[in-house]
Amino acid sequence: MTVELVRASAHDSDVLFAARVSTLGEQTLEQSQLDGSESEVDEKRDRGLINYLMRDRHGSPFEHNSMTFYVRAPIFVFREFMRHRIASYNEESGRYRELGPVFYVPSAERNLVQVGKPGAYDFLPGTAEQIALVQQQTRAAAIHAYEAYQRMLEAGVAREVARIVLPLNIYSSMYVTLNARSLMNFLSLRTKREGSSFPSFPQREIEMCAEQMEIHFKKLMPLTYEAFNKNGRVSP
Repeated sequence: MTVELVRASAHDSDVLFAARVSTLGEQTLEQSQLDGSESEVDEKRDRGLINYLMRDRHGSPFEHNSMTFYVRAPIFVFREFMRHRIASYNEESGRYRELGPVFYVPSAERNLVQVGKPGAYDFLPGTAEQIALVQQQTRAAAIHAYEAYQRMLEAGVAREVARIVLPLNIYSSMYVTLNARSLMNFLSLRTKREGSSFPSFPQREIEMCAEQMEIHFKKLMPLTYEAFNKNGRVSP
């Protein structure tokens, strides 16, 4: 899974300005952004305010920022992404361009055996035979489907029709733009972490994307990220 931060306007100071306008009004315009020159007292105060907002679920101050990611992943991962109707998406189109023969095949490290009840599954390693079967069948299906796709294109069939035979493990790419509040909601559901107030059981492939997005989030907004984890990884 490929995740790249394309651009961002996201800083802990965005949260602080938005929160303090409720009591300071236009005085917040006179405050400079955090630049590393603040005193320890100021940093402690800022950390305390962000933690308070997170703990007491005052969510709107976390919306005044933006992060845009480029994501390259199999289509089945994108379908899970787009269940989160709290972001803007633009995906490459199989109607307008010929899709390349790049397909996802689970590695030998990917857990294959599902145990438990719906909503609380655990996944365990597969046997050597199961791993070989998954990889062989996935490759065979992808090759067969792509050959059919190519035959239709060569016969003059429109791309939007020919693409219907392609499997969900073909790679696509998209841009995703969202704010910190939305990203925290996404991370709370698409990562499995100790200390989370509400356990999540994400599919491993989308979790791999979420993990990379989380690394960027941590660097961009360290105080917000710290409060997110301190308060059970629940989006405010």
